[in-house]
Amino acid sequence: MIVREAKLKHGTTEQYSAIDEAIRTAQFVRNKAVRYWMDNRGTTKADLYAICKDLAKEFGFAKKLNSAARQASAERAWTAISSFYDRCKKGAKKKGFPKFKKHCRSVEYKVSGWKLSDDCRSITFTDGFEIGTLSIFCNNETQEDLHTLKINRVRIVRKADGYYAQFCFDADRS
Repeated sequence: MIVREAKLKHGTTEQYSAIDEAIRTAQFVRNKAVRYWMDNRGTTKADLYAICKDLAKEFGFAKKLNSAARQASAERAWTAISSFYDRCKKGAKKKGFPKFKKHCRSVEYKVSGWKLSDDCRSITFTDGFEIGTLSIFCNNETQEDLHTLKINRVRIVRKADGYYAQFCFDADRS
């Protein structure tokens, strides 16, 4: 997988606070998935996906997050859980039990919840948080990849110097 990063600019304070709210909601979904796994033996990845749907029914703020983004948060929880199981099978001294996240910095959208403009200079997020359209600033290599490669996922990341969009592409090693 190839990841290209572009800075998100020209947003309002309302847009940036909506991004922060989406990030907190993704963290909430991940933590709820880990808690469900702790409380229920034999939990599968499909069970965690079902939890995402139940959370959307139970909590209004969770429903605002795109369903694919909720599933991506559950996938992150499942990655931590399956890594824990792998370390247990290998007999590692430190197992690394899945932990709850206190400070999350990103929210990930799969194939829905976002739309890239035709000229690849702006991106619009279409979930219930009403983030809206933000400008993208990137280097020529990233700009070329946005035009030519198929984007699988978009991740919004909060860093110390601002917000970034990370675009994930499939890559064939040859």
